[in-house]
Amino acid sequence: MELKIKKLKPEAVIPKSGTKYSAGLDLSACISEPVTIPVGEIRNFPIGIAIAPDQNDVALLVFPRSGLGAKKGITLPNSVGVIDSDYRGELMVPLINHGSEPYTVAPGERIAQLVAVPIIFPEIRVTDELPESERGEAGFGSTGR
Repeated sequence: MELKIKKLKPEAVIPKSGTKYSAGLDLSACISEPVTIPVGEIRNFPIGIAIAPDQNDVALLVFPRSGLGAKKGITLPNSVGVIDSDYRGELMVPLINHGSEPYTVAPGERIAQLVAVPIIFPEIRVTDELPESERGEAGFGSTGR
């Protein structure tokens, strides 16, 4: 798979992997000055790029960086962002501060990671009956701890 990347701003950082086998490509904040995220608040960060995968059966998922989440409480408010294969606008990453003190994002700081995943487009069929399963209708917590 090939991912075409268009820089929309000269200071944008092209996403890259931290290591050869890293699943995610680091996304960096394309901001001209530091931005502080107060505790409990959300700020949107432009990435300064637009992207286009060369396949339509791919979605690009935006995940938080584990270090920012575990050490500072900085994560995505929507858990995982989904970028459809046909979106061509600038990437934006919302961050929320679940930590105990304000956090300042520096220009060019790596704030999230982008992972490409294959997508299956199911046919939808409305029915009055579903096949039986071992679990049935048992919901939250039904499989134990």
